Amino acid sequence: MRRLAVLALLATWSPAAAADYDVVVYGGTASGAAAAVQAARMGKTVVLVEPGRHVGGLTSGGLGWTDSGNKAVIGGISREFYQRVKRHYDDPKAWVHEKRDEYKFYRKDEDAMWTFEPKVAERILRELLAEAKVPVVFGERLDRAPGKGVKLDGKRIVSLTTESGRAFSGKMFIDATYEGDLMAAAGVSYAVGREPNKQYGETLNGVARKWNTHLHRFTAKVDPYVKPGDPKSGLLFGIDPNPLPADGEADNRLQAYCFRMCMTDVEANRVPFEKPADYDERWYELLFRNFEAGDLRIPMKPDRMPNGKTDTNNNCAVSTDFIGQNYRYPAASYAEREKIVAAHLSYQKGLMWSLLNHPRVPEKVRGQMAKWGLAKDEFTDTGHWPHQLYIREARRLVGDYVHTELDCRRKRETPKSVGMGSYNMDSHNCARYVTPEGTVQNEGDVQEGTGGPYRISYGSIVPKAGECPNLLVPVCVSSSHIAYGSIRMEPVFMVLGQSAATAAAVAIDDKVDVQAVDYEKLRKRLVADKQVVEYAGAVKEGGIDPKKLPGVVVDDADAELKGFASASGSVAPFVGSGYRHDGNADRGKQTATFTPDLPAAGWYEVRLAYTANPNRASNVVVTVTHADGRTGVKVDQRRKPGADGLWASLGTFRFEKEKLGSVTVSNADADGYVVVDAVQWLPAKE
Repeated sequence: MRRLAVLALLATWSPAAAADYDVVVYGGTASGAAAAVQAARMGKTVVLVEPGRHVGGLTSGGLGWTDSGNKAVIGGISREFYQRVKRHYDDPKAWVHEKRDEYKFYRKDEDAMWTFEPKVAERILRELLAEAKVPVVFGERLDRAPGKGVKLDGKRIVSLTTESGRAFSGKMFIDATYEGDLMAAAGVSYAVGREPNKQYGETLNGVARKWNTHLHRFTAKVDPYVKPGDPKSGLLFGIDPNPLPADGEADNRLQAYCFRMCMTDVEANRVPFEKPADYDERWYELLFRNFEAGDLRIPMKPDRMPNGKTDTNNNCAVSTDFIGQNYRYPAASYAEREKIVAAHLSYQKGLMWSLLNHPRVPEKVRGQMAKWGLAKDEFTDTGHWPHQLYIREARRLVGDYVHTELDCRRKRETPKSVGMGSYNMDSHNCARYVTPEGTVQNEGDVQEGTGGPYRISYGSIVPKAGECPNLLVPVCVSSSHIAYGSIRMEPVFMVLGQSAATAAAVAIDDKVDVQAVDYEKLRKRLVADKQVVEYAGAVKEGGIDPKKLPGVVVDDADAELKGFASASGSVAPFVGSGYRHDGNADRGKQTATFTPDLPAAGWYEVRLAYTANPNRASNVVVTVTHADGRTGVKVDQRRKPGADGLWASLGTFRFEKEKLGSVTVSNADADGYVVVDAVQWLPAKE
């Protein structure tokens, strides 16, 4: 009966008889679903072609912990999805394995909910598509043989053809895949890997040994050789034998992939982790040695979802990320991709079995892992493992506008906004290497804040002028590696999918290329559909607009941050949209440098803004660089600063004109949390 019900459901999703559409969306990710729904709502004929058997990509594939940054900038269909999630969990009947009021991420008074079960996410996306009467074609992969998959008229796509021979013609095409297969077949420019910092004037791109200050690294000394101490015996599995370029230089390495497991500790709904048939103990030697070296951290991050489930992510030195095993994936054939995906699945199955059973895993760790298994009522057609590998990054479009770190940090004006992002610039590790000291270390993990919401340009979702004139790309967007680390969040992909479909409809109506769409007309429709293209709440409740303060004020959003990735606004008052802190971790490795652009040389009183709290450090090291040298000041952030509770004076110093001075806050030897908010320069008499 269940099989008949599934077949009946699929039958309702059969495509329209005609293979000719206004808009053809390739890729049933959450972005693709949002694009298809928007195209239909704008009165266009549309088809959604999905290579697999599910819609939602990572949104329905285990990533229930919504990395979104500032949720106020999530609008349109994206927010509608999360509002529907909330309505689902408002119903007490939705809570089968847990009481609603015991789940700490359920908020009665909020309009949306940002954590959810995979099956709930897919059901909601299917409902949105069905309500919009969007035909969805499952199990049809683009024919990637040269000259077969995409029919062109000059540079314009006429139709796409799948491996089965089915053709889908359209006026406009949207590539909503994680891989960018359609855009590659259409012959547009794209990049893979990490650019050098110098290419786009960035500081966080390229090889990133120096940023290796976070949790996802080896904190113990682990020998990298098959025979400990003997380089001639060869390197252990997973360690890259090829030398890394210098920090900040380019390479073709990719941040690691993994499966976002949906685990549970509810015994009635738990499926035990099994040892894979092709288990290879050599794949886990680094794991075992790391434990034996004294690192007893549980190497995973199980964030709680409703009904006793999790979205489990990578964590610590050796975890679910299969570092270095995905480099060939973006351009690989389907057959080779399937092998890469299978290897990732085998690795992760073996990892979980090892953590539960292997005698070289400490008993304490095995005991803590014993309560976990896969959720029995999730991913029932794929052995309870997610149907989607987390393709964190593959190809990236290179358009006339490339979104970079400068856009993420609002250091340049981003034109023609079609959506906003705000999450950290986040790259997972890209490689494992042998340090000069002869130990193993991870490389590529970067987690740097943006300081608040930023605009994403329409130019980032369309090819260069002169390239394909009827293609939009809302997932593999035109951005640098490090900027993509922030954009690549599922809510943002949905936002950009809706914006891409809106632009496609405008281009059809006006009979113009996507590169020539009237932005004001596009913007007007986006705003009407509740998309957020500007952040009106840059100064939220409790915040003070830095533009309204006297003197020269540099907010944390404009500071040069090394670390200080955690954002907050829980203690007021503060400047701007909040403040940042060091997480009470990584002593001596986190700094924030505030550089003013002073209108004239002279004497200035320098003041530091922070919010006081008993958990703050009492000995924060602040260095003022001025015309007469450097002055160190100790600040007690447990004490309320000044009469206004915001500003603490660091002293009066002489400065040269323009950007020839600075204030640097460090967390070296701090005895609590270190907060960075803003620095103010007030003209003063000598």
